[in-house]
Amino acid sequence: MKVAVIGAGYVGLVTSACFSERGLEVNCVDKSSEKIESLKSGRIPIFETGLDAMISRNIAANKLRFSSDLATAIKDTEISFIAVGTPGRGDGQPNLEDVYRVAEEIATSAKHEMLIVTKSTVPVGTARKIKHRIQHTTGSKHKQFDIAANPEFLREGSAINDFLKPDRVIIGTETDSAVEKLGMLYDSVDISPVMFTGLETAELIKHSANGFLAVKIAYINQIADICERTGANVIEVSKGLGFDKRIGRNFLDAGPGFGGSCLPKDALALIETAKSAGVSPNIIEAAVEANARRKATLANRVAEILGNVENKKVAVFGLTFKAGTDDVREAPSLELIPALRDLGIEVSAYDPKGLQNARAKVGFARFCENAYQAAEGAHAVIVLTEWPEFRNLDFQKMKKIMRKPVILDFRNLLNRSEVVAVGFEYHGIGIG
Repeated sequence: MKVAVIGAGYVGLVTSACFSERGLEVNCVDKSSEKIESLKSGRIPIFETGLDAMISRNIAANKLRFSSDLATAIKDTEISFIAVGTPGRGDGQPNLEDVYRVAEEIATSAKHEMLIVTKSTVPVGTARKIKHRIQHTTGSKHKQFDIAANPEFLREGSAINDFLKPDRVIIGTETDSAVEKLGMLYDSVDISPVMFTGLETAELIKHSANGFLAVKIAYINQIADICERTGANVIEVSKGLGFDKRIGRNFLDAGPGFGGSCLPKDALALIETAKSAGVSPNIIEAAVEANARRKATLANRVAEILGNVENKKVAVFGLTFKAGTDDVREAPSLELIPALRDLGIEVSAYDPKGLQNARAKVGFARFCENAYQAAEGAHAVIVLTEWPEFRNLDFQKMKKIMRKPVILDFRNLLNRSEVVAVGFEYHGIGIG
């Protein structure tokens, strides 16, 4: 089976690579000819474990091709996936211009029957609007096109496994033809279980999932605050909660607040969807507000531990919003570093994969090539991202090169007893 994936960003590349890995012939399209040429030569613009090797392998096998010519790319395909970006506009709603543009371009370019599927994260009602736009664009020829919604549930850092071994595949559609085609598609790549729903339901499942995760993270962070004031330990509280099958252990790690390209944007979009439907989204709003407060107060927490901030230097370990990615969008580091600089604190920073992206966003830090370089002369180290390599540092060496042996572990990543035994003053999150 041949498919086209329009958009060579994070979702589009992972989708294209994984479909081709399962034996499909995939044409991946992007309007940026520069990006396409880079991909053809094997240069991948994002970091995702295993993605570069998978793309190279399937290019060599002629299962995966990249192009900036949409009309040619969809010429022999029956299914076109829209996987372009939907960045936030600032008012809580995503920008859907590229989604609509691509849908209309497919409709005007296709010479045969086509199933158009949205992979991009879009608000409820988008697929139906695409259908109406295509009908307007193509006039009497609109019966050649069918529409479906197939939201992605990929976690950065584990996206390939999430695609190839998903918890579920959600497909929203209204026709037997689309059910048959997408059923055959996912059967052919051995992905299950598949759940078929209506268009609006599929779209809402995506936003509801991320909204719930946002609430769960905000909740455990508030529990962590309670722990700090009562002598309880949030790590053990989370473990105790996680044994309850109704709750589960995932997304119950206290920390500096959620970030990334999905949870913040999708939570805001869900709020706007609720308001548009006349529903008060007070639970989601509270989670978003709590998360914003948490990130905004991180610098104050640092200042309280340091005491006098005059002539102080800190090292920030981790700039991405989570480990396993180079993505710094909505990362706590983007708020913490400028806030520390506003307090007069000098900042050195290191991240295994996110240095380049962080440099483009934050001009208030000295970016270092390793953790020891960042920690040299520091009055404190702040662990901000849960990169495994930070657990394996030589803390004896760290203590010798720092001015003061203080660790602020905002991810509860390190073994507290081990670093204290070396002589560090240790501050975790939610540890009374």
